[in-house]
Amino acid sequence: MDWKSLGRLVRFMVRQDLVEVEVEEEGKRLRVRRRDGRPAPEGGAGPGPAAAAASPVPSAAAAPAEPGIAEFRSPMVGTFYRAANPEAEPFVQPGSKVEPETVICIIEAMKVMNEVRAETAGEILEVLAENGQPVEFGQPLFRIRTG
Repeated sequence: MDWKSLGRLVRFMVRQDLVEVEVEEEGKRLRVRRRDGRPAPEGGAGPGPAAAAASPVPSAAAAPAEPGIAEFRSPMVGTFYRAANPEAEPFVQPGSKVEPETVICIIEAMKVMNEVRAETAGEILEVLAENGQPVEFGQPLFRIRTG
């Protein structure tokens, strides 16, 4: 998919009020998710007319296994990186304080490095993914104490 096609896809998402769309072409899969600050409804389906037809999608911060603890889940399929490059310090580690806009990792998808932000304030308790390893959409990456 080229940049022009990606731009058309994003405009389509905005017009249709879609939160997420997935496209498969020539054996390659691309998932695009909007981050517009709206909370996802229960079940993770996006708002708007397409929501009824959308399959449920887990949100990045899943329901806590225990009060005040959330699992941050991968927003896409790709390769998980804890740092900007092999020589750099990890973005976060257990004990790191985060804000919603704090970059916590990078996920490389289709040769694009995507900065992933915490989307919540809190403290990183545990890193659940291995650096340089593939991750699946919805896979738990971090445990965060929220609040």
